[in-house]
Amino acid sequence: MNKRILRLAIPNIVSNITIPLLGMVDLALMGHLDSVNYIGAIALGAMIFNFLYWGFGFLRMGTSGFTAQAYGRRSMPDSIHTLARALLIAFMGALLLILLQYPIEKLTFWLISSEPEVEQLARSYFYIRIWAAPATIGLYALNGWYVGMQNTRFPMFMAILINLVNIGLNILFVFGLNMKSDGVALGTLLAQYSGLFFGLFLFRKYYGKLLKHFKRESLKNISILKEFMAVNKDIFIRTLCIIIVFTFFTSSSAAVNKHILAVNTVLLQLFFVYSYFVDGFAYAAEALTGKYFGAQDAVLLKKSVKKLFVWGLGIAVVFSAVYGFGWRPVIWLLTDNASVINAAGEYSIWIGLMPLMAFASFLWDGIYIGATASVQMRNSMLIATLVVFFPVFYILRPYFGNHALWIALLAFLLTRGIAQYFMANRAVFSKVLSKRA
Repeated sequence: MNKRILRLAIPNIVSNITIPLLGMVDLALMGHLDSVNYIGAIALGAMIFNFLYWGFGFLRMGTSGFTAQAYGRRSMPDSIHTLARALLIAFMGALLLILLQYPIEKLTFWLISSEPEVEQLARSYFYIRIWAAPATIGLYALNGWYVGMQNTRFPMFMAILINLVNIGLNILFVFGLNMKSDGVALGTLLAQYSGLFFGLFLFRKYYGKLLKHFKRESLKNISILKEFMAVNKDIFIRTLCIIIVFTFFTSSSAAVNKHILAVNTVLLQLFFVYSYFVDGFAYAAEALTGKYFGAQDAVLLKKSVKKLFVWGLGIAVVFSAVYGFGWRPVIWLLTDNASVINAAGEYSIWIGLMPLMAFASFLWDGIYIGATASVQMRNSMLIATLVVFFPVFYILRPYFGNHALWIALLAFLLTRGIAQYFMANRAVFSKVLSKRA
């Protein structure tokens, strides 16, 4: 079982690590130009697309869960039809973004206040990169399908290709053709399409035989489509809560002063780095849970969950030790600003505790996605957000200041894990037993 977990987790960890690497390369390219305006334009543009595309994260998760269950049942028709439905929804969503690009741009820059020069560059960046929407969202669907099919190597290959093409084109467009921030946008657009076409090529070569099971009439099955959309709706609400919490965290940091914003941003990056590692095991949880859930194998399902939590706890202990005792050199890798580093020491205890508080929520998310137990996952997130995060912050803020923000965030992460633990028997394990009966 450990080999199965690692075979699924390690490629996802490699894929995840490429995400911050690419952002750092883009930032470095802009940082070597003659104006800081280009850095600001890239930051604004990336923030806009992160918000737009993060909302479509439900498509990867929902596709992964349904596909893994079909794989466990050995139902290849269900598997190929899940992919078809996911790609259809992906391209419909992308078309909607392209059609609405003008009002989206106007609303975004009405909400965001920036200097005119930076805003003009960011607008240009936006109108180039928006045309990557079909590829970007389509990749969510395709990656989710591959994970559900117990194949995390192909998403890793696709992520590596996208990043290599992106870096190469960005260097060519920025320095070779002097396109600056527009060059970064065009490089990202072309890289996303290269990843999508490569992913489709891999599908055609290694899974093309599944197309014989495809029936166009299946896409018109309203009951199946409703179930698919219901699960994705719940996952979307769950994702929206995460967006709200972390957006509130950043905006509340900025409301104090720019110094606290810098400190909190740097420390939060350490949490995101940890999340890239633990997410690899969450993806493994999606694939294995869905497989054994679909096969109605309660014994292997429980065994995989236990092994996943052993790995998750081990990763959390290592990161907590590194962050708790070695926070200064770790933060130095992100900034050499002495005042930020010194101020971060006051809050380092929270980033040291965070991996231990958070690992269960990551793993349970993967388990719930594999079991398509989206209602319980949504409910646990709503409890953690509305009943815990905001009340804890507003109650403690008068007494603990910025510490209250970190305490609220840790309470939010811990509550999710605890709530999902108590919901798991009804949401996941009892369903397998009832199906077998």
